[in-house]
Amino acid sequence: MRFALMALPLVFFALFFAWPVAAIVGRGLKADGAWQFGRITEVLGDPDIGHVLWFTTWQALASTALTLAIALPGAYVFARLDFPGKQLLRAAVTVPFVLPTVVVGTAFLALLGRGGLLDQLWGVRLDTTVWAILLAHVFFNYAVVVRTVGGLWSQLDPRQEEAARVLGASRLAAWRRVTLPALGPAVAAAALMVFLFTFTSFGVVQILGGPTFSTLEVEIYRQTAELLDLPTAAVLTIVQFAAVGAILAVHAWTVRRRESALKLVDPAQTARRPRGAAQRVLLGSVLAVVALLILLPIGVLIQRSLDTPDGYGFGYYRALQAAGDNGSFLVPPIEAIGNSLQYALAATAIALVVGGLAAAALARRGTGRLMRSFDALLMLPLGVSAVTVGFGFLITLDKPPLDLRTSWILVPLAQALVGTPFVVRIMLPVLRAVDGRLREAAAVLGASPLRAWREVDLPLVRRALLVAAGFAFAVSLGEFGATVFIARPDHPTLPVAVARLLGRAGDLNYGQAMALSTILMVVCAVSLLVLERIRTDRGGEF
Repeated sequence: MRFALMALPLVFFALFFAWPVAAIVGRGLKADGAWQFGRITEVLGDPDIGHVLWFTTWQALASTALTLAIALPGAYVFARLDFPGKQLLRAAVTVPFVLPTVVVGTAFLALLGRGGLLDQLWGVRLDTTVWAILLAHVFFNYAVVVRTVGGLWSQLDPRQEEAARVLGASRLAAWRRVTLPALGPAVAAAALMVFLFTFTSFGVVQILGGPTFSTLEVEIYRQTAELLDLPTAAVLTIVQFAAVGAILAVHAWTVRRRESALKLVDPAQTARRPRGAAQRVLLGSVLAVVALLILLPIGVLIQRSLDTPDGYGFGYYRALQAAGDNGSFLVPPIEAIGNSLQYALAATAIALVVGGLAAAALARRGTGRLMRSFDALLMLPLGVSAVTVGFGFLITLDKPPLDLRTSWILVPLAQALVGTPFVVRIMLPVLRAVDGRLREAAAVLGASPLRAWREVDLPLVRRALLVAAGFAFAVSLGEFGATVFIARPDHPTLPVAVARLLGRAGDLNYGQAMALSTILMVVCAVSLLVLERIRTDRGGEF
């Protein structure tokens, strides 16, 4: 039964992930039917490529350290303190995580770039600087730390730390010896997730980095789309694949450590009103950070979308309905909204089927190297170059029986690759919690496997299924790296439309980019607020 459940996910990933990536690598490293492995040392020996590798690594480390430093106090506040508006604020800090990276870059461009808030107030521009990239990465990943670390922190029994203090330990010593070791695996897991997302950063660096800064993902795009240098792109894909594989292996180890026995309690029992000046100052500091780092860029993005040459109004939004006669679009940009919604709905359906079957297979009793490898395979699309996958689609799915180059389904297939890991990660814990004896009882009473699943499993996992669908929809809506290659000019998606508008000069194009980004942000935020109402856990983790 387990292998039957694995069949469709394996076929899906073989056709639409492994094959396109292998095709790009093979085309880049093969010449006259022979492998040219010497190309690897040649590319890695290039000083320019060395600079890209160095920048990719150190900016990811710096982004991770800065995110932890800023977000860990927030994790404590959301875990241990109770204050008015806490649930709404927690949803607000999670909005950046589901935003497309193109929108994140656009928001910080409105804040730090030409004509941005800093430029208007003090004549300071930070776009095309590393600081803009680092701040945007903190904005994007703040919720990862708050949810992952804060989710566990809220469930740790505070009486363990209180017992250490009764035995004579100071507050700091008790926290260091009791709470910190328990939080260590969660902090490590959050750090690895942030490092993974920043190591593979594309949209943020492309928009804010300018020609000065380039990560591996941006360089793969440049070598593939602009220079048509497939050998170099293939080598960089292999390097990124190896790095991501190592990160995921370490992440799996930290997850297994997090599964060790801890005394957990209901989060509602651990949160208290702030007591004392120190806690009030900490709460105020965290709220100030959230206001400046999370809410301000979002507010500036909305403000710039309404700030037209004729005063505040919806002029840029109305301009989105104009026919595409400026060379950027073959259709009015407003059509990108409908295209994105249709593609995202189709991608969500695919991700739910593929991810649901994969999660059901992983939830079956018994583990082994095969299942761990299968689990790792499902996570790889989060870290492997989406640019490589998108370009790989063009060179593999171009002949019968899989000639999909002109088919609309190509975009949802690429988006589903990114949505499937979220479906698996959300569905798996819930499926594992279903008592297998309920299925056995249904079978004894004569129910078929399908009816047992419909009558037993589905009612128990329905809410998790809705959450998984919401996350898959949000990430599919914002997928950019692969879609930028395969979206047809007459059917652009919202992220592709934003990138095209930002790539053209003129206040009108810039204003329309801000308007489209605001629309995309609102759709993602509404999806997230709905998820907050149907969340199946109260621990706060993704």
